Amino acid sequence: MSTGTESGGLSREEQNKLQNVEIEDRLHHIDNKILILSGKGGVGKSSVATYLSVALARRGKKIGLMDVDLHGPSIPRMLGMKGNLQPSSVPGKAIPVEVLPNLHVISIEVLMGENKDTATIWRGPLKIGVIRQFISDIEWSDLDYLIIDSPPGTGDEPLTVAQTIPDASAVIVTTPQEVSLADVRKSINFCREVKMRILGIVENMSGLKCPYCGKIIDLFRSDGGQLMAKKEGLRLLASLPIEPEVVKKGDMGDLSCLDKEDLPFTEEFQKLVDQIEELAVKRDSTSIQQQDKDEEKGEATTNDKVVIAVPAEEGKLCEHFGHCKQFVLIETENGTIKSKSSHTPPAHQPGVLPRWLHEQGADIIIAGGMGESARHLFEQNGIKVIIGAPMESPESLVSQYLSNTLESGDNLCDH
Repeated sequence: MSTGTESGGLSREEQNKLQNVEIEDRLHHIDNKILILSGKGGVGKSSVATYLSVALARRGKKIGLMDVDLHGPSIPRMLGMKGNLQPSSVPGKAIPVEVLPNLHVISIEVLMGENKDTATIWRGPLKIGVIRQFISDIEWSDLDYLIIDSPPGTGDEPLTVAQTIPDASAVIVTTPQEVSLADVRKSINFCREVKMRILGIVENMSGLKCPYCGKIIDLFRSDGGQLMAKKEGLRLLASLPIEPEVVKKGDMGDLSCLDKEDLPFTEEFQKLVDQIEELAVKRDSTSIQQQDKDEEKGEATTNDKVVIAVPAEEGKLCEHFGHCKQFVLIETENGTIKSKSSHTPPAHQPGVLPRWLHEQGADIIIAGGMGESARHLFEQNGIKVIIGAPMESPESLVSQYLSNTLESGDNLCDH
């Protein structure tokens, strides 16, 4: 693996351009890139990344696992990794460590030699360079998934991944207690700032089953992840219970716990894997052909730009859309929010608002309620109507709509 010091007569700018080309070429052969994030340390993020990679590999998927937690790499020990990077036939490149059939791994610990406890004392630019090398200088084969384990927080490492792999999606890991959830909100906002699609939230350590009475003990509160997911308009992918056997095996680099289907942890984790496979974007010819068919039918796809209008008052949905002081227009693309703007509507008269919103480029309106005649006028102007939405912020409602978690209630008909 190149250290980045061999210039070969090229300037630093020329080296960066060459590396960008290599990165783009590598990423072109990877269907799905998933960044495992957490706002706080100690929530089991690396465990989720490790077990997800192993479970997908056992299902026959070709997996790359990239550990970019440069200061506290734990994945090699959890996997019981042995072996080193192998030189590639291409000068300056290396082949990642094969841990299981279909699973190859790269971690900074592999490069540390015999002393695995050496402290990694690096500043931002060096860390950024190493992460980029993990992509450009590692000869990843064609992969179904590249799972990326990031350190906690929203610093250099996840930002570098977001900038280097613009089509990466995120899975955010938390525990149920408020101190963890507060940091998770930062991770959610980070993803939205960098336009990264969030697949969902994993609540880890959700409860401990008493070995004597079988009762679930909520050590860190309960349902925190579920409430957070609902509030932010995200999907709760799994609530993973504390399982002492999983903890013990993980410390030993033993993955056999995933074979025990009777363990509550294993059962719930397999549901997580099912959802990841369901949500992942497969960039193959079949999906492209299907997208073409959808466009011929006039159906929206996840690649469409969609403008969603929400009548708002004091930062929340206004129950009576015809009397609201502001309409918030939120532009979305590829299933993510791109921009938001507020607009003062004209005076409410029959037929005025549908025409005005059509002129503003609105495709959808999310409302609390609407009469049949008003609904018909919106549809005549090419605007899809969603009614019965809860009185939450426009951003939350749109996020819920994009993730298919928007729960509509009664049609609070506006007269």
